[in-house]
Order: sequence, then C-alpha cells, then structure tokens
Amino acid sequence: MDNMLDERYELATCRIREIKQEKNVPENFQDYFYRMADFLEQMIDLYEQLGTEDYFACSLQDLQKKNRALYRDILPEYYTESYGNPAYAAKKMGERHGRLLSFLYTELRGLIVYAFERRKWDFVVGLELFLQVYSEFQGMETPDAGNLQQIFYWYVSDYSADMIEARIQKTVDADCDVNKDFTMKIIMEADLNDLRYLYRFGEYVTEEEKIARFLNTLPEEEIWAMARTYTEGYRIGFSASGKDIRKKKTVNIRYRLGFERMIRAAVEQFEEIGLKAVIYRSATHSVNKRQHLRVGYYGAIPNAQYEYDHRNDAGIYLDDDFVVRKLRATQGAYEKYKADAAVHGGPAVVETFGETPFAPEKCEKACTLSEKQQKLQVHMYNELAQITNRYIKGEERSFTIIAYPVPAIGEQFEAIFKETVKINTLDYNLYQNIQQKMIDALDLGTCVWVKGKGENRTDLRVQMHKLNHPEKETNFENCVADVNIPVGEVFTSPVLKGTNGILHVSEVFLNELQYKDLELEFVDGKIVKYSCGNFASTEENEEYIRENILYHHKTLPIGEFAIGTNTTAYRMAKTYQIHEKLPILIAEKMGPHFAVGDTCYSWAEDQKVYNSDGKEIVAKDNEVSLLRKTDPSKAYFGCHTDITIPYDELDSIYVEIENGEVIYLIQDGKFVLPGTEILNEELE
Repeated sequence: MDNMLDERYELATCRIREIKQEKNVPENFQDYFYRMADFLEQMIDLYEQLGTEDYFACSLQDLQKKNRALYRDILPEYYTESYGNPAYAAKKMGERHGRLLSFLYTELRGLIVYAFERRKWDFVVGLELFLQVYSEFQGMETPDAGNLQQIFYWYVSDYSADMIEARIQKTVDADCDVNKDFTMKIIMEADLNDLRYLYRFGEYVTEEEKIARFLNTLPEEEIWAMARTYTEGYRIGFSASGKDIRKKKTVNIRYRLGFERMIRAAVEQFEEIGLKAVIYRSATHSVNKRQHLRVGYYGAIPNAQYEYDHRNDAGIYLDDDFVVRKLRATQGAYEKYKADAAVHGGPAVVETFGETPFAPEKCEKACTLSEKQQKLQVHMYNELAQITNRYIKGEERSFTIIAYPVPAIGEQFEAIFKETVKINTLDYNLYQNIQQKMIDALDLGTCVWVKGKGENRTDLRVQMHKLNHPEKETNFENCVADVNIPVGEVFTSPVLKGTNGILHVSEVFLNELQYKDLELEFVDGKIVKYSCGNFASTEENEEYIRENILYHHKTLPIGEFAIGTNTTAYRMAKTYQIHEKLPILIAEKMGPHFAVGDTCYSWAEDQKVYNSDGKEIVAKDNEVSLLRKTDPSKAYFGCHTDITIPYDELDSIYVEIENGEVIYLIQDGKFVLPGTEILNEELE
C-alpha cells in the first residue's frame, strides 16, 4: 500500500510541475490554474522540506516570513483578488464555475496541514483532485459546470469514509500517530522559550507569539495554578453531576496556540487523575467541517470573512445519498474505535477573547444551501449526535470551559489577563451561598418575569416547573466554577407552555458573529418571530438569524433560563471597555441569559443531579426534550446558543408566587434580594 501511495505521489507531483508551462485551458481560467499550480508546487516543496529538520533551522524572523507566505493569499488585504473569495472567482470565471473552483481552492489549502503532519494520503488525494479537474479544462473548451460538480461530489463521497474515520480516531484515540507523534510531541518536548516551536504546527501565527512570550514571563507556580483551575473544573464537573471519572481514560484538550506552557501543565495534571490528553486540530476536509466553526486546536484565523464565505460549501455535494453515506461512515468509525470512545471523558476547552469582533458581510456568490439541503443538514446533524451519544454516552461524559484574553485586546492586555485570572478563581463558597438564596426564592414561584429598561424591549415571562416535593427538589442548578469557569449563575430548563414575550439586546456576539438590535419573540417557549439590524433588508437579517442562531430549524425552544451573578466580570468589562470582546462563557455570567436550542442536560436528562444543599434538580426536561422517550430525532437540535441581557439594559427580575405576590431579585439592574446585596459592590 505504501509503495502504491508513493507511486501516486510521484506521478501527481511530476504532473503538477508541468502545468505552469502549459496554456491549453480557456483563457479566462488560465490565471486560476497557473496560480493553483504554483501554490501546489510550493506545497510539494514544503512537504519535501519538512521531511528533514532543515525547514526549521533558521531564525524566528525567517519562520515568520515563511508562515505569512503560506497564508498570504487569503489575508484581508489580498482577499479581494484571491480565488478563495467566491465573488472574485465568479467575476473571473463565471458564477457557477467560480463557485466550484473557489471550493476546490479552499479544499486544497488543507495541504498546508497535511505537509506539516506528514499525512501523505490526504496530500496525494488533494493533488489528484486538482489534476482531475484540470484535465476537464484541457482542449480550450469550458467544461459543463454540472460535470465539475459531479467530480467534487464523488471526491467527497468516495473518500468520506476514510476522512471521517481518521477524524473520529483522532477524537478518541490518544495514541494515534498524529496525536502522539505530532501534536503531543511539540507540546510536551519542544523548548517553549524558543518561540520557533509555534511554527511547527503549520497554523497561521500572529498573536500566538505574544501569548507564548507573555506566559513565559510568569512563574511556574502561576502557570501551574492556571492549569489547576482548569483541570480541577473538569474533575469537579464529573463529581458534581454524579459521574464516575474513574471510568474514563482520555480527555480532549481544545485550545488556541500560544498557551502551550499552560497546556503542558494541564496534560501532566490530567495524567495525575488517570486521563491521557487527546489534542487534535480543527477540521480541514470539507466533509468534517461544521460551517465556519472550529472544533479542536487552532492558530490565528487569517481571515474570518473567508471562513464565513465558505461555511456552506457542503451545498455542492449535500444530498440524500451523501447523508446516508456519512452516517454509515460515522457509525462504522465509532464501531471500530468503540473501546476508545467508551472511555473518552469529553472536552476541556480553553477559549480566548480580545480580537476585534467579526461582523460578516454577505457574499452573494458564495455557496448556499437549498431549502431541501437545509432540512437534510438538520436531519444529518441530529442523526450524527445520536450516533456519537451511543458511543460517548452523554450520561457518562462531562466537560469544562475556561477563557483568557489575547494581546489584541489592547495595551492593557497584561492587566486584563491578571483580572481574568482573578475572575476565574473567585471564591467558590461565597457565590454558592449567595446563589442558594436566589434559588430558594426562585423555587417559591410559578414564573419569573424579566424586563429591560431604556431602549431594551425585553419583557418575558418564564414558566417554572411545579415542585411536587419542594423540601427535597429544586428547579435551579447552583452553578459555580466546574464545567463553566468562571463562577456565577443559577440556571434551569423552563416549562415552554406559558413562557411568552420578547427577548431583546442592543448588541451581542454569538459563536464569533455580531448581532445588532437582536430581537426574538416567544410563544409557549418557542421562537415565532425574529429580527436584527445587521443588514439593510428584513430578508437578509432574518436569513442571518435563521442560519446562524436557528441553524435552519423552523423554530427553537428556550432550553435554558439563567441569572448571572458575576458582577466582578461585569466591572472588569466596564473598566476596560471590553464588553463586546468578551466570550459568551464570561458574558453569560454578567446578567440574565436565555439559551435557544437544547437544554443544558441534553442526552443526560435521566442522570440524577443535586445541589450542594442535597436537593435534586428536577427541571432538566421541557416538552420538546421529553420527545426523546419516543422519537429522539425530534427532541434535540444540536445547538445551544446563550443570549445575555447586560445589567445596564436590565430593569428587573422578579418571581411571581401562586398567590400573586412577587419577590424581586433585581430592580433597576441591582440585586435587592436579602443576602445578595454584596454583588452590587462591583456594580457601583
């Protein structure tokens, strides 16, 4: 097999090197194929150079230049004339051909990664795909766009099983070659004081150097303490939810490059509790991507608009047969690695924040999904989630998430970083006690009212579950610093029937996208109307929400209602004027928030969960998630998006008791419930 692959590599590379000397394609495609052949020659040279250590035997400045050269074509300042830009590709080659060849461009950029990771098979099939497409254009006649689309369709279909299996293996197998011999080798063995190590990953590097340089200034005990907050959160998450971490052998670490010093400490700490780290890169093959989202480790994002423009490239090949093929391949891969999947504990995520928030522009020439494809995608994601849950059981896995700023946040980066460390290590017991007082009041009510003030139009009634045994049951989880770091929220899964009204925020960032003047209207807990102010037309705004919040579902229910209590984080945001740069992980602790989509307990509703006072949390289902008992495909949506109302847009939160009396938790944006007033100190 290796000999055959070597032969395919030799044939492909020789043919690629000939193309720049040829001019036997239609004139309006010559520039595309010339530039693509030039790029592929660079990739071939890169692959061969990386077979030795010569590539890295140079200065940091030289590695910076090499790295920038790899990603130059899609950087914002060059993107307007890049074939990665569907609009430019359409202008030069026509709309249908441009869209298809821009997809090819994007798929082939994965060769950068395959060269660094020495993934020869992935490298070769990419070269062969390009040559197959190039052959269609030879003879000076433009091939039918439908024939080109079929080439891409069968490329994805024919190789989907191999690509999906490789991805799933990296997800659960700590000893697979890429995890053990590439990623872990760099993290655990490189000299982290020599920042040249960052360029061994093959990712784009900018802020990552500054992060690593800053972490190198911190004493070892601080690094160890940062890692301990993170790893202990993971361990406590298992304990708090009644899950046995001793059954697990692996943990998936997801992070952004630059934090290797902390990650190295975390790997060692996880090993102390019996867990080996699985650290894989965010997906590169289209078949393994989920829109523009990144799951895994990654470096700097060269151009968020480029990634957004290609979020729906699956529209080229997504049909019924492909969905069947992908589901079958996923099932087969998990079956092959079921022993590894059974002992996988779930993700431990290090998020970052501080870069300029991304407000996307609509590209009319980018791939889109038809209405049928949107429904197929929803169906596929639901089925994939069910397959995953059968092998990595929801009732047995957990997670943790923590966030730190990056230098792009501004000149006060170091001060903000220290403040963030402080926020991540706030007094667990203090917040637990304050939040328990809130829960005691909330459990007396039949519903909770949340109202905005000023220009905020929020006016929402949230229906609570009836507690049959209030002496030993509760609706709200007392959430401190375990799976969700930092501390600071109480949350529940509300009853949908009777949950009615408007949720509005003036500005919010969800899954790295900006929303202006976002408004959702709920009837019986489900979205019935939505709008925002990002684009000029109502239709564009609705499409933006439908794609990126509803994920093509006709509607979504409220899966979570929560009240954030971390006023220290809010004060930091005000002090440094960084509200818009905070991740939802921190922002959701800075006011009441609502999640649309699945509940917080999806796939683990039958697992008994208790607060520290011994009361069982019983509000884990709603009318939709209960459908899991008859038809799981209708119970889950594969999304959970938190939307927070900041304190300064909040008028009041009060509990309505059965006799009509009310108990105020917040009035005029301040905590007024006895025993919670200490939270106002940071607000003042």
